[in-house]
Amino acid sequence: MIVSTTPTIQNRTISAYKGIVCGEVIIGAHIGKDILASFTNIVGGRSDAYEKTIRETRDGALDEMMRDAERLGANAIVGVKFDYQVIGQSGSMMMAAVSGTAVVLD
Repeated sequence: MIVSTTPTIQNRTISAYKGIVCGEVIIGAHIGKDILASFTNIVGGRSDAYEKTIRETRDGALDEMMRDAERLGANAIVGVKFDYQVIGQSGSMMMAAVSGTAVVLD
């Protein structure tokens, strides 16, 4: 499956548009990640715990979107857009949503 943020794929022709496909994943951040992140805030640097959570969330949303496209008979997704949000009462959950257009490339 070819996945691209561009509206076309270079040197390929789109022969059919199958529709909009999406993937959404929500992952809760737990207190252990919050504690690790607070240490990072004090000493500076990157938060491996939160970066891992973001990667897992993004990859899960991409997988879900690609399964949706495969179900429609597509072999590519173009115009992909990512959106991230922190949700929940205390901002304890991370959501990644991804969408694009499922297409068939010749």
